[in-house]
This record gives sequence, C-alpha cells and structure tokens, in this order.
Amino acid sequence: APDQPSAAPAIASQGGGCGVAGGRMTDTRRRVKVYTLNEDRQWDDRGTGHVSSCYVERLKGMSLLVRAESDGSLLLESKINPNTAYQKQQDTLIVWSEAENYDLALSFQEKAGCDEIWEKICQVQGKDPSVDITQDLVDESEEERFDDMSSPGLELPSCELSRLEEIAELVASSLPSPLRREKLALALENEGYIKKLLEIFHVCEDLENIEGLHHLYEIIKGIFLLNRTALFEVMFSEECIMDVIGCLEYDPSLSQSRKHREFLTKTAKFKEVIPISDPELKQKIHQTYRVQYIQDMVLPTPSVFEENMLSTLHSFIFFNKVEIVGMLQEDEKFLTDLFAQLTDEATDEEKRQELVNFLKEFCAFSQTLQPQNRDAFFKTLSNMGILPALEVILGMDDAQVRSAATDIFSYLVEYNPSMVREFVMQEAQQNDDDILLINLIIEHMICDTDPELGGAVLLMGLLRTLVDPENMLATANKTEKTEFLGFFYKHCMHVLTAPLLANTTEDKPSKDDFQTAQLLALILELLTFCVEHHTYHIKNYIINKDILRRVLVLMASKHAFLALCALRFKRKIIGLKDEFYNRYIMKSFLFEPVVKAFLNNGSRYNLMNSAIIEMFEFIRVEDIKSLTAHVIENYWKALEDVDYVQTFKGLKLRFEQQRERQDNPKLDSMRSILRNHRYRRDARTLEDEEEMWFNTDEDDMEDGEAVVPPSDKPKNDEDIMDPISKFMERKKLKESEEKEVLLKTNLSGRQSPSFKLSFSSGTKSNLTSQSSASNLPGSPGSPGSPGSPGSPGSVSKSTSQMAAITTK
Repeated sequence: APDQPSAAPAIASQGGGCGVAGGRMTDTRRRVKVYTLNEDRQWDDRGTGHVSSCYVERLKGMSLLVRAESDGSLLLESKINPNTAYQKQQDTLIVWSEAENYDLALSFQEKAGCDEIWEKICQVQGKDPSVDITQDLVDESEEERFDDMSSPGLELPSCELSRLEEIAELVASSLPSPLRREKLALALENEGYIKKLLEIFHVCEDLENIEGLHHLYEIIKGIFLLNRTALFEVMFSEECIMDVIGCLEYDPSLSQSRKHREFLTKTAKFKEVIPISDPELKQKIHQTYRVQYIQDMVLPTPSVFEENMLSTLHSFIFFNKVEIVGMLQEDEKFLTDLFAQLTDEATDEEKRQELVNFLKEFCAFSQTLQPQNRDAFFKTLSNMGILPALEVILGMDDAQVRSAATDIFSYLVEYNPSMVREFVMQEAQQNDDDILLINLIIEHMICDTDPELGGAVLLMGLLRTLVDPENMLATANKTEKTEFLGFFYKHCMHVLTAPLLANTTEDKPSKDDFQTAQLLALILELLTFCVEHHTYHIKNYIINKDILRRVLVLMASKHAFLALCALRFKRKIIGLKDEFYNRYIMKSFLFEPVVKAFLNNGSRYNLMNSAIIEMFEFIRVEDIKSLTAHVIENYWKALEDVDYVQTFKGLKLRFEQQRERQDNPKLDSMRSILRNHRYRRDARTLEDEEEMWFNTDEDDMEDGEAVVPPSDKPKNDEDIMDPISKFMERKKLKESEEKEVLLKTNLSGRQSPSFKLSFSSGTKSNLTSQSSASNLPGSPGSPGSPGSPGSPGSVSKSTSQMAAITTK
C-alpha cells in the first residue's frame, strides 16, 4: 500500500515463508497487474509484477507482496486483515478496500495463480475458498447487527408470477443496508434465482402482463445496484443478457416500452472486417458492446446515492476492454492482415472504409487504457507500420476514409509526437515533398470543405504539437529540435504559407470570403506560434520571403478577426525587440499598412484601435529607438492630431530626446563629471533613467538616493552644482527663446511639474534641484518623487542632500 515504506520488508522465517522464493517468479502463474481506483472511479495501473504471500514481522501478520518484474522494487505490501472484505471477480481478479477511499485490485495472468492467492487469503480469514467474498460489508448499527444475527440467511420468496410484487419490495428494502444487500446477493447466487426471473419475464411478455413487467424492471434494476460481479457474470452471459435488456425496456415511468433489443439485433450490426478466429475474443467483444450499451443507454442515469453502487459495472467494462485490446495485440496474423489490406491497391473502397473505421475504433478503445498498456498498444501499431499505412490512406480520394485516417493520426500525435517526427524525417530522404505525411496533413487542412473548418482546426492543433519545441527530445548525440525544424522549414513551410502568399499579391486580399479568411487566420496563428517559439529558422524565413509585408496586406480585409490576426503577428515580432526584424520593418516601411488601418478605423473605440495603440505604446515604453525614430520621421504628420491618448506625443518626446542627445554630446560629459566625483554608475542608460523620472511613483523611489563610498567625505553641494550650473547657463543662452532654467527653493519637498534631467548613482541616486541653503541637515525639505509632481518627498539616506535641476 502507498503509505508503507518502499523498502523490502523483513520477512521472518517463522509462521510460513514467502510463497515465491525471494519474492520473484519466472513462471507466469503469479504474474499480476496492480490497480488502484482513482477519484474518478477509474482504475489506474500501478505496474506489473509477481505476487507472493509472506509473514511480515513489521506488519505482524501474513501479507501480500508484489515485486515489479522490471527491477524488483516493491509495488504492493498489504497485510491480509482478518476483517477486510476481499472479492474474487471473473476468476482472475481479487479486489478489496485498503482504506475508506482506497480500493485495490490484483489482475492475474492465470486463473491458477488467482486461486492460490485466494486460498491463502481465505486461510488467514478462516473462510471457505469457494466463496467469492470473504466478509460481509458491514456498516450497521448494533441493533441491525443483532437482528441479522438471529436470521443468518435471507429467504427469498418462491419465484412465481404472483409474487413478483413481493420480490420487488424485498429487493428495494434491502438496498439501503450493506449487510442486507450482501445477504440478498448471496441468496440470488445460490438459488440460481436470476434465470428463474428471466423465465417469468418470457411468460409476462407472452401474456402482455404489463404490471408483472414493471415489477421485473424494478427487480433487475435493483440487482444491478447490488454491485456484485458474480451476479453480473450470470446476467451478462450469452444466454441471459438479451433477456436482462428486455426486462429493462419496461420502465414504469415511461408510457411506452423502449425497443433496445430490436436496436441491438436489427440496427446494430457486428462487422468482421478481418475474420476473428478466436471464439472467446468474439464473445468478449459482443458482451462488452452490450454491457456498455446497458450502462450508457438502458439504465437510468444514477442518482448521487446510486453512482457508487455501479462501480463494479464500470470495472467489468474496463477489464473487458483491457482484455480485448490485449488479445487483439497478441494476434499477429489479425493485425498483419489488417495493415496488408489497408494498403493494398486492390482493396475496394467500401472494404477499405470499414478497415479504417475499425482501426479508428481500435485506437479510440485504447484511450481507456492506462499509460503502460497504451504504450504497448501504440508500439505494436508502430511496429506493424501504421504511419506508412496512414500516408497511403491520406493520399486517396475518399473523403470519409481520409477523415477517419486523420482521427487515427491525431491519436498517434497526442501519444508520441517524437515517433511521428522521426518517421517523417526518414521518409523525406526517399520521397518528394508532395507526398510527405506532414504535407498531406497540411493539404487536407487547406482543402477542408467544412464551412466552419472543423477538420482544419483539429489539424492545425496537431501541426502545432509537432512543431512545439517543448515536447522535443534532446540527447547527447543529436537535438530533435534542430533536426526537425530544419526539415520542416525546408520541406513543409512553403506548403503551409502557399494560401497566404497566393492571396496577398496585391494591396488587398484577392479573396476575402469568410472561409478563406478563417483558413488564413489559422495559418497566421501557427506562424505567430513559430515566431514565439522558433528562433533563427522563422526569422530567416520571414525576412527572405518577405512574409510580414504579405501578412500586413490582410490588414485591409473586411473581416476584423483576420486583420487582428495580421496585427498580432506583427506585434509578436516587435515584442522580440530583435534589431534584425526592426531593420527589415524599417527598410520595407511596414508600419504603413498599420497606420493606414488605424486612420481608416477613425475615431471608433474598438479592438483594432486599442491593439494598434498598444503596439505603439510598447515601442514607447520599451524605448525601441530605431522604431521610434522611424515612426516619427515617416508617420508623425498622420498621427500628431491623435490626442485622446498620449502615446504618439510620448513617442515624439522620446524621438526629440534621442535627437537632443545626438546634437548635444555634452550630456555625456556630465556623466563623466559624476564619475569623477566617484559616484557608482547604474547599468542603465540615461534615457532609461529619464523614463523613471516620468513614470516612477513616489514609493518606488525611496531607495533612489546617492551612494557615497564611506571612505570619502561628501562633496559640498556647490562643488557638485558648479559645472552643472555652467552647462545650464550655456544651454540657456543657446536656446533662450524656447527654454528657461528654474532654480527654486523647495522647502516642502515638492517638485515643479516640468521636464527633469536625472543623473543616477549606483543605487538610482537623483540629483535634486534646490538652493544650497534649502537642504541643510535637519531641514524639513527633502527631494520629491521625480515622477509625481506635488507629492511629498522621500527622505534621503545620504548625509548631505543633493540638488536637482528642473528644466521647463
């Protein structure tokens, strides 16, 4: 059990040794799978190993041990508790509850092994091995227990037509009590009662006795809720199952009976696309289909209180499916014939469609399996050549066959994308690009005839999984990402972008209908994903093929969602802040379609308007200098009247600051002045610090004081200010008609809301402008936050206050 240590237990020699020497076996008799029931009432496979029964000193009793066949590690260590109810099901299963919400199952490969362990459990509990359950599932009050002690068995009324109402009442009254349920189940088993009930069912149908049929419905439904495998095995046997379904047709709450048997015998047809020679397998397939039909269609939806009562029914179906998949996998002749006929050109279309549908259903069946079983299943299919077979099928004309093949392909990609990638790279060495598997998938996506492009959306998701570097493997010898992306951009990308390039040869899309727009939006979504997750491959492709210019033609589409997809593609590129991309954008003037779309949108406050403004705001905030200059130099006149946001005026200000620094290199000399005074420089550039002046809140700047090395004496304010004052005087003379220098005393710690130059030390220090007399130690004034005029200043930690220059 999971709460036990995983180390091998100490096994005492007294009290009986292990049933298997060293806990391992080479024969298959005691080979088991360990299952646990999860919160969704599904069985999880915990591994395969060999079971033994030993006395474990630490647990003070006989215990079941399962050691993994792969490495001998302990999968299960569970004491055989004298009070635990163990159930034997279907001859090869032992099921029990270890705790309130922790159910365990051992599935044996052979019946003989199951019988041996079952005898050992019964021996410990003092039970007869012929029983299928070792304990009564008691959770009763003392009074109920006392009552039941006086009547050890439950006596059923004789199975007669006249006593059906009495039987129905007995079944209904037994369901609330676990102990009475158990006794009722034992009585039904021991007396062969179910077959007698089904005989009465035939009599009632012949006599058209509707009241009797309604009672039988309630009785059979109640037997299902007893949740007993032994009863299910009788009810689901070949001779009984159709009569059981017949009883469930007569629901008293419905005015008319249902026609379930008619559907199963006349409408639902069992097709053997490849003859199944094993009669046991054939019978198991029939049984599973019918039991699944009973669960999904015949039984009423269980209430909250009844849901757990059908857990054994879920388990019955689950283990049947595991068995069917296992039997088919082991039948090599069956699978060999299947794939041979699938790829044979002589196979007629109807037959091939049936074969593909079978394979699709087979793959869907495997989704119920646990990961280990599913691995074995897909490895078998891979070894049989499922991918080459799919390639042949996808190249055919039949749309239905291709659709089913696409579904199978989706199972393979979801299971193991690396397996698919390896196959397509190998086939590229032998085949032309046109018939490569991935290119066939892309062509099906492009040619999807569904107006809503349902198939194309699915295929785009599969392509995205295949080109996602997150699920690619890296080994010591090779990197899957490098190899596969090199292959994809060389052999497949031109097929993917063909519709986009064909539709953007002019200034506006040549085809702008809804379906084309949807397809192009899907392609753009994948390209945007590539920009984000692939590096030089997509960059080379976009720049060499001039893809961005073609994409931006779609900004002129009448479909807003497509125009926004094109804009999102460009925004993703700009977000990378890559100068290769930026130079390409500037050289080709690729802001023009965006600005045109912005102006055509007018004053409408919509998603297009917000998205375009956000893109320019990103350029401003991130201070992408090359793009800022390009936008202002080429498009300022078109954008200068936009005043409902400050984005474009902010870009213009950025641009002017850049030009001013270029025109006045003396700004750089001021940095050296500060360096000469031994202030530590931050790694930021001057323009980053100016952004802080404008954007930083008061609280954010509390740590922004000058740092003076402790070994140095602080410089006088006049010493620091002298060269700065000279610089400002020269600047005032040069631009006297535009600017004036304001040096104000600021005792309240407030700043004038005007343009500020900042100079930072190692800890974001700010030189704050004040008269030399205003910042004596102990004075109430202190520098205010540069980004919030009029707000209270933060107290400086340095012994001498600094002066700031405020320039209007």
